[in-house]
Amino acid sequence: MGWESWIRDGREIEPSLYAADFTRLGEQIDVLLAAGCRVFHFDVGDGHFIPPVTIGPVVLRAIAPMIHAAGGVIDCHLMVSDPAHHIPEFAESGADSVTFHVEAVADPADVAAAARAHGLAVGVAFNPATAPSRAAVDADRADADMILCMSIEPGYSGQAFMPAAIARIEELAGLVDIPIQVDGGIGETNAKAVRDAGACLLVAGNAVFADPDPGAAYARIRAAAA
Repeated sequence: MGWESWIRDGREIEPSLYAADFTRLGEQIDVLLAAGCRVFHFDVGDGHFIPPVTIGPVVLRAIAPMIHAAGGVIDCHLMVSDPAHHIPEFAESGADSVTFHVEAVADPADVAAAARAHGLAVGVAFNPATAPSRAAVDADRADADMILCMSIEPGYSGQAFMPAAIARIEELAGLVDIPIQVDGGIGETNAKAVRDAGACLLVAGNAVFADPDPGAAYARIRAAAA
């Protein structure tokens, strides 16, 4: 399934499962599927590229069948120091895409080729300290399907959106012709500004899962981005 069909009408919200209540993970995914969500963001941290160790293939294997059965996809964000090493296991565990950081690799084209060899779509991510122009060049070298602009420092859920990200998204939109994803601090109050700046894939963690009704929160953020 290509990115074009994932973003549908250009305002897709991706709930970040890292922020979910893991005692009710399956239940919360079901609620989001019922609300119309079909793209789920799966954050992977290795304790090296980012400080925390987050979730990995064991969790992915548990949830992939229910998401795929509903026609959904799982977008894996690899915040790891050696993404190529992990690609085979994530592909086998149910990933539909992998996004790796330009700061973590020497040759983005090699990592992208490894992902495509396993049938995965490819994203290229960059941190707030990295220039959008550099990220755009690396995305082009990787022939990426999308590019991810971080609007927080990667690693911990619940951080506030960095206002400077708006200008970075606008700059990036003038440099690339692929979908722009934004991750960090997205919610009802800023979803439209982020979309208007040029992004079409918005990752939302706490704004979805801290709400008593994640499905309703997802719908509100999606409507706000319209």
